[in-house]
Amino acid sequence: MELFGRDLITTEEWEKESLDKVLSVAFEMKKHRFEKPFTEILKDRTFFMFFYNPSVRTRQSFEAAATELGGHAQFLEPKSMRLKSKEKAGETVEDAAKVMERYGVGIGIRILEDSIEEYGEGDALLREYAKYASIPVISMAHDKYHPCQGLADLMSLQEHMGEVKGAKITMMWGYSSMVRSWSSVQEDILLLPRYGMNFTLVFPEGFGLDPEIINQAKSNAESAGAKFEITHDRFEAMRGADVVYSRQWMSPKRYIIGKEEDQKLALQFKDWRLTPDLYRLTNNAYFIHPMPIDRGNEVDDAIASGPRSIIYDIAENRLHVQKAIMALTMAKGL
Repeated sequence: MELFGRDLITTEEWEKESLDKVLSVAFEMKKHRFEKPFTEILKDRTFFMFFYNPSVRTRQSFEAAATELGGHAQFLEPKSMRLKSKEKAGETVEDAAKVMERYGVGIGIRILEDSIEEYGEGDALLREYAKYASIPVISMAHDKYHPCQGLADLMSLQEHMGEVKGAKITMMWGYSSMVRSWSSVQEDILLLPRYGMNFTLVFPEGFGLDPEIINQAKSNAESAGAKFEITHDRFEAMRGADVVYSRQWMSPKRYIIGKEEDQKLALQFKDWRLTPDLYRLTNNAYFIHPMPIDRGNEVDDAIASGPRSIIYDIAENRLHVQKAIMALTMAKGL
Protein backbone atom coordinates (compact mmCIF):
# COMPACT_ATOMS: atom_id res chain seq x y z
CA MET A 1 0.00 0.00 0.00
CA GLU A 2 1.79 3.10 -1.23
CA LEU A 3 0.96 6.19 0.82
CA PHE A 4 4.27 7.95 0.24
CA GLY A 5 3.73 11.46 -1.09
CA ARG A 6 -0.04 11.59 -0.45
CA ASP A 7 -1.75 14.71 0.88
CA LEU A 8 -4.18 14.38 3.78
CA ILE A 9 -6.78 17.13 3.63
CA THR A 10 -9.65 14.95 4.84
CA THR A 11 -9.99 11.25 5.62
CA GLU A 12 -12.90 11.19 3.20
CA GLU A 13 -10.42 11.27 0.31
CA TRP A 14 -8.49 8.23 1.55
CA GLU A 15 -9.59 4.64 1.02
CA LYS A 16 -10.65 2.82 4.18
CA GLU A 17 -7.76 0.37 3.70
CA SER A 18 -5.33 3.30 3.85
CA LEU A 19 -6.93 4.60 7.04
CA ASP A 20 -6.71 1.09 8.51
CA LYS A 21 -3.00 1.14 7.70
CA VAL A 22 -2.55 4.45 9.54
CA LEU A 23 -4.35 3.10 12.60
CA SER A 24 -2.36 -0.13 12.55
CA VAL A 25 0.94 1.74 12.39
CA ALA A 26 -0.24 4.18 15.08
CA PHE A 27 -1.02 1.34 17.49
CA GLU A 28 2.37 -0.23 16.75
CA MET A 29 4.15 3.08 17.29
CA LYS A 30 2.34 3.60 20.58
CA LYS A 31 3.40 0.15 21.74
CA HIS A 32 7.05 0.67 20.74
CA ARG A 33 7.15 4.43 21.16
CA PHE A 34 10.86 5.06 21.68
CA GLU A 35 12.25 2.03 19.88
CA LYS A 36 14.03 1.61 16.56
CA PRO A 37 13.27 1.67 13.68
CA PHE A 38 10.48 4.15 14.50
CA THR A 39 12.87 6.67 16.06
CA GLU A 40 14.85 6.99 12.83
CA ILE A 41 12.13 7.11 10.18
CA LEU A 42 12.49 10.86 9.56
CA LYS A 43 16.08 11.18 10.76
CA ASP A 44 17.52 14.61 9.88
CA ARG A 45 14.36 15.60 7.97
CA THR A 46 12.19 18.70 8.46
CA PHE A 47 8.40 19.05 8.62
CA PHE A 48 6.99 22.56 8.20
CA MET A 49 4.11 23.58 10.51
CA PHE A 50 2.31 26.56 9.07
CA PHE A 51 -0.01 28.18 11.67
CA TYR A 52 -2.50 30.81 10.56
CA ASN A 53 -4.28 30.09 13.87
CA PRO A 54 -2.80 29.20 17.27
CA SER A 55 -3.14 25.86 19.02
CA VAL A 56 -2.12 23.89 22.09
CA ARG A 57 -2.28 20.18 21.26
CA THR A 58 -1.68 20.55 17.52
CA ARG A 59 1.68 22.26 17.82
CA GLN A 60 2.80 20.12 20.76
CA SER A 61 1.76 16.85 19.16
CA PHE A 62 3.28 17.56 15.74
CA GLU A 63 6.54 18.81 17.20
CA ALA A 64 6.74 15.78 19.47
CA ALA A 65 5.86 13.51 16.54
CA ALA A 66 8.67 14.86 14.38
CA THR A 67 11.14 14.58 17.27
CA GLU A 68 10.15 10.99 18.07
CA LEU A 69 10.55 10.06 14.41
CA GLY A 70 14.07 11.47 14.47
CA GLY A 71 13.29 14.67 12.59
CA HIS A 72 12.44 18.29 13.30
CA ALA A 73 9.23 20.34 13.07
CA GLN A 74 9.69 23.99 12.11
CA PHE A 75 7.09 26.48 13.37
CA LEU A 76 5.95 29.09 10.82
CA GLU A 77 3.47 31.97 11.03
CA PRO A 78 2.22 34.18 8.16
CA LYS A 79 3.05 37.34 10.14
CA SER A 80 6.72 36.39 10.13
CA MET A 81 6.76 35.55 6.40
CA ARG A 82 6.52 37.70 3.30
CA LEU A 83 3.41 36.13 1.82
CA LYS A 84 1.13 37.68 -0.76
CA SER A 85 -2.32 38.71 0.49
CA LYS A 86 -5.19 40.95 -0.58
CA GLU A 87 -3.57 43.82 1.31
CA LYS A 88 0.07 43.47 0.30
CA ALA A 89 2.44 42.11 -2.31
CA GLY A 90 4.59 39.11 -1.46
CA GLU A 91 5.42 35.52 -2.23
CA THR A 92 2.73 33.49 -3.96
CA VAL A 93 1.55 30.08 -2.80
CA GLU A 94 3.25 28.54 -5.82
CA ASP A 95 6.60 30.06 -4.93
CA ALA A 96 6.32 29.30 -1.21
CA ALA A 97 5.32 25.68 -1.86
CA LYS A 98 8.09 25.05 -4.36
CA VAL A 99 10.72 26.51 -2.05
CA MET A 100 9.52 24.53 0.97
CA GLU A 101 9.60 21.28 -0.99
CA ARG A 102 13.35 21.83 -1.46
CA TYR A 103 13.87 22.11 2.31
CA GLY A 104 11.45 19.68 3.94
CA VAL A 105 9.52 16.45 3.57
CA GLY A 106 6.04 17.71 4.44
CA ILE A 107 3.89 20.78 5.08
CA GLY A 108 1.21 21.02 7.76
CA ILE A 109 -1.29 23.89 7.58
CA ARG A 110 -3.72 25.10 10.24
CA ILE A 111 -6.23 27.76 9.15
CA LEU A 112 -9.58 28.30 10.85
CA GLU A 113 -12.53 30.68 10.63
CA ASP A 114 -10.84 33.73 12.18
CA SER A 115 -8.25 33.80 9.39
CA ILE A 116 -10.62 33.63 6.42
CA GLU A 117 -13.52 35.67 5.09
CA GLU A 118 -15.69 32.92 3.60
CA TYR A 119 -16.28 29.25 4.33
CA GLY A 120 -14.12 27.11 2.06
CA GLU A 121 -11.20 29.54 1.76
CA GLY A 122 -9.06 27.53 4.15
CA ASP A 123 -9.76 24.32 2.28
CA ALA A 124 -8.93 26.05 -0.99
CA LEU A 125 -5.60 27.28 0.42
CA LEU A 126 -4.54 23.76 1.43
CA ARG A 127 -5.47 22.45 -1.98
CA GLU A 128 -3.47 25.21 -3.66
CA TYR A 129 -0.39 24.28 -1.63
CA ALA A 130 -1.01 20.63 -2.48
CA LYS A 131 -1.23 21.53 -6.18
CA TYR A 132 2.21 23.13 -6.25
CA ALA A 133 4.16 21.19 -3.61
CA SER A 134 5.65 17.81 -4.48
CA ILE A 135 5.78 16.93 -0.76
CA PRO A 136 2.68 15.95 1.26
CA VAL A 137 0.35 18.63 2.59
CA ILE A 138 -1.34 17.64 5.85
CA SER A 139 -4.31 19.46 7.36
CA MET A 140 -3.60 20.45 10.94
CA ALA A 141 -7.27 21.63 11.10
CA HIS A 142 -8.92 23.97 8.66
CA ASP A 143 -12.38 25.41 8.12
CA LYS A 144 -13.84 22.18 6.70
CA TYR A 145 -11.89 19.23 8.08
CA HIS A 146 -9.56 17.97 10.80
CA PRO A 147 -8.35 14.51 9.69
CA CYS A 148 -5.79 13.99 12.47
CA GLN A 149 -8.42 14.67 15.13
CA GLY A 150 -10.88 12.31 13.48
CA LEU A 151 -8.30 9.51 13.37
CA ALA A 152 -7.32 10.12 17.00
CA ASP A 153 -10.99 9.90 18.02
CA LEU A 154 -11.40 6.64 16.10
CA MET A 155 -8.17 5.15 17.43
CA SER A 156 -9.20 5.94 21.01
CA LEU A 157 -12.64 4.41 20.58
CA GLN A 158 -11.12 1.26 19.10
CA GLU A 159 -8.69 1.16 22.01
CA HIS A 160 -11.49 1.28 24.59
CA MET A 161 -14.34 -0.47 22.79
CA GLY A 162 -12.64 -2.88 20.43
CA GLU A 163 -15.05 -3.19 17.52
CA VAL A 164 -16.93 0.08 17.08
CA LYS A 165 -19.32 -1.15 14.39
CA GLY A 166 -22.92 -0.96 15.63
CA ALA A 167 -22.15 1.38 18.53
CA LYS A 168 -24.16 4.59 18.83
CA ILE A 169 -22.43 7.96 19.01
CA THR A 170 -24.38 11.12 19.82
CA MET A 171 -22.76 14.40 18.85
CA MET A 172 -24.47 17.32 20.57
CA TRP A 173 -24.06 21.05 20.07
CA GLY A 174 -23.11 22.48 23.45
CA TYR A 175 -23.33 26.09 24.50
CA SER A 176 -20.13 28.14 24.75
CA SER A 177 -19.12 31.76 24.33
CA MET A 178 -16.34 30.44 22.09
CA VAL A 179 -17.21 30.39 18.41
CA ARG A 180 -15.70 27.17 17.09
CA SER A 181 -15.15 25.96 13.55
CA TRP A 182 -16.82 22.96 11.96
CA SER A 183 -13.57 21.11 11.26
CA SER A 184 -13.31 18.39 13.91
CA VAL A 185 -17.09 17.94 14.05
CA GLN A 186 -17.41 17.41 10.29
CA GLU A 187 -14.43 15.06 10.19
CA ASP A 188 -16.06 12.72 12.72
CA ILE A 189 -19.38 12.96 10.92
CA LEU A 190 -17.70 11.63 7.80
CA LEU A 191 -15.25 9.16 9.32
CA LEU A 192 -17.04 7.30 12.11
CA PRO A 193 -20.02 6.12 10.00
CA ARG A 194 -17.50 4.57 7.56
CA TYR A 195 -16.57 2.26 10.43
CA GLY A 196 -20.17 1.29 11.04
CA MET A 197 -20.99 3.58 13.95
CA ASN A 198 -24.61 4.71 14.21
CA PHE A 199 -24.43 8.49 14.30
CA THR A 200 -26.96 10.86 15.89
CA LEU A 201 -26.36 14.57 15.40
CA VAL A 202 -28.34 16.91 17.64
CA PHE A 203 -28.29 20.70 17.62
CA PRO A 204 -30.63 23.67 18.15
CA GLU A 205 -32.38 25.19 15.16
CA GLY A 206 -30.04 27.44 13.21
CA PHE A 207 -26.81 25.55 13.88
CA GLY A 208 -26.73 23.14 10.97
CA LEU A 209 -23.50 22.10 9.28
CA ASP A 210 -22.31 21.90 5.66
CA PRO A 211 -25.19 20.25 3.71
CA GLU A 212 -22.81 18.54 1.28
CA ILE A 213 -20.89 16.96 4.14
CA ILE A 214 -24.11 15.88 5.85
CA ASN A 215 -25.26 14.19 2.63
CA GLN A 216 -21.90 12.45 2.26
CA ALA A 217 -22.06 11.28 5.88
CA LYS A 218 -25.48 9.75 5.24
CA SER A 219 -24.08 7.98 2.20
CA ASN A 220 -21.09 6.71 4.22
CA ALA A 221 -23.42 5.35 6.89
CA GLU A 222 -25.65 3.63 4.35
CA SER A 223 -22.65 1.99 2.67
CA ALA A 224 -21.46 0.64 6.02
CA GLY A 225 -24.91 -0.55 7.12
CA ALA A 226 -25.12 2.13 9.81
CA LYS A 227 -27.65 4.84 10.68
CA PHE A 228 -27.22 8.59 10.44
CA GLU A 229 -29.89 10.70 12.11
CA ILE A 230 -30.39 14.41 12.80
CA THR A 231 -32.65 15.70 15.56
CA HIS A 232 -33.22 18.79 17.68
CA ASP A 233 -34.30 16.77 20.75
CA ARG A 234 -31.19 16.30 22.86
CA PHE A 235 -32.95 14.11 25.42
CA GLU A 236 -34.08 11.60 22.82
CA ALA A 237 -30.69 11.78 21.10
CA MET A 238 -28.88 10.70 24.28
CA ARG A 239 -30.95 7.57 24.85
CA GLY A 240 -28.82 4.45 24.48
CA ALA A 241 -25.71 6.30 23.31
CA ASP A 242 -22.43 4.42 23.73
CA VAL A 243 -20.33 7.51 23.01
CA VAL A 244 -21.21 11.17 23.59
CA TYR A 245 -19.56 14.34 22.33
CA SER A 246 -20.75 17.81 23.39
CA ARG A 247 -19.11 20.76 21.65
CA GLN A 248 -20.03 24.21 20.41
CA TRP A 249 -19.84 25.01 16.73
CA MET A 250 -20.63 28.18 14.84
CA SER A 251 -23.81 28.82 12.89
CA PRO A 252 -23.83 28.92 9.08
CA LYS A 253 -24.27 32.70 9.41
CA ARG A 254 -20.87 33.17 11.08
CA TYR A 255 -19.10 34.54 7.99
CA ILE A 256 -21.98 36.91 7.21
CA ILE A 257 -22.82 38.34 10.64
CA GLY A 258 -19.41 38.05 12.30
CA LYS A 259 -18.14 36.44 15.47
CA GLU A 260 -19.86 38.69 18.02
CA GLU A 261 -23.31 38.30 16.46
CA ASP A 262 -22.79 34.54 16.25
CA GLN A 263 -22.06 34.53 19.99
CA LYS A 264 -25.38 36.30 20.55
CA LEU A 265 -27.20 33.58 18.59
CA ALA A 266 -25.65 30.94 20.83
CA LEU A 267 -26.80 32.78 23.99
CA GLN A 268 -30.35 31.64 23.25
CA PHE A 269 -29.30 28.05 23.99
CA LYS A 270 -27.33 28.30 27.24
CA ASP A 271 -29.25 25.27 28.55
CA TRP A 272 -27.67 23.06 25.88
CA ARG A 273 -25.11 21.47 28.17
CA LEU A 274 -24.21 17.84 28.75
CA THR A 275 -25.37 17.44 32.35
CA PRO A 276 -25.50 14.34 34.59
CA ASP A 277 -29.26 14.19 33.99
CA LEU A 278 -28.74 14.02 30.24
CA TYR A 279 -25.83 11.63 30.60
CA ARG A 280 -27.93 9.16 32.62
CA LEU A 281 -29.98 8.54 29.47
CA THR A 282 -26.91 7.07 27.77
CA ASN A 283 -25.56 3.55 27.88
CA ASN A 284 -22.81 4.60 30.36
CA ALA A 285 -21.24 6.31 27.37
CA TYR A 286 -17.64 7.23 26.76
CA PHE A 287 -17.18 11.00 26.62
CA ILE A 288 -15.01 12.37 23.83
CA HIS A 289 -13.95 15.91 22.93
CA PRO A 290 -11.10 17.39 20.86
CA MET A 291 -10.40 20.04 23.53
CA PRO A 292 -10.20 22.75 24.74
CA ILE A 293 -13.39 22.04 26.68
CA ASP A 294 -15.56 24.89 27.93
CA ARG A 295 -16.34 23.21 31.25
CA GLY A 296 -19.62 24.22 32.85
CA ASN A 297 -21.02 25.29 29.48
CA GLU A 298 -20.51 22.54 26.90
CA VAL A 299 -20.32 19.84 29.55
CA ASP A 300 -20.25 19.47 33.33
CA ASP A 301 -17.02 18.58 35.10
CA ALA A 302 -18.59 15.41 36.48
CA ILE A 303 -18.63 14.04 32.93
CA ALA A 304 -15.53 15.69 31.44
CA SER A 305 -13.44 14.41 34.36
CA GLY A 306 -15.52 11.33 35.01
CA PRO A 307 -14.52 7.66 34.77
CA ARG A 308 -15.83 7.28 31.21
CA SER A 309 -14.08 10.36 29.83
CA ILE A 310 -11.29 9.46 27.39
CA ILE A 311 -10.31 12.99 26.43
CA TYR A 312 -6.67 12.63 27.51
CA ASP A 313 -6.28 9.34 25.67
CA ILE A 314 -7.54 11.12 22.55
CA ALA A 315 -5.07 13.96 23.09
CA GLU A 316 -2.23 11.45 23.36
CA ASN A 317 -3.39 9.51 20.33
CA ARG A 318 -3.13 12.67 18.24
CA LEU A 319 0.62 12.14 18.61
CA HIS A 320 0.53 8.52 17.52
CA VAL A 321 -1.75 8.95 14.49
CA GLN A 322 0.28 11.94 13.34
CA LYS A 323 3.50 9.96 13.65
CA ALA A 324 1.91 7.24 11.54
CA ILE A 325 0.66 9.72 8.93
CA MET A 326 4.04 11.45 8.71
CA ALA A 327 5.94 8.16 8.49
CA LEU A 328 3.67 6.69 5.82
CA THR A 329 3.49 9.80 3.64
CA MET A 330 6.99 11.23 4.11
CA ALA A 331 9.30 8.18 4.32
CA LYS A 332 9.69 5.68 1.48
CA GLY A 333 9.22 2.00 2.01
CA LEU A 334 7.24 1.92 5.27
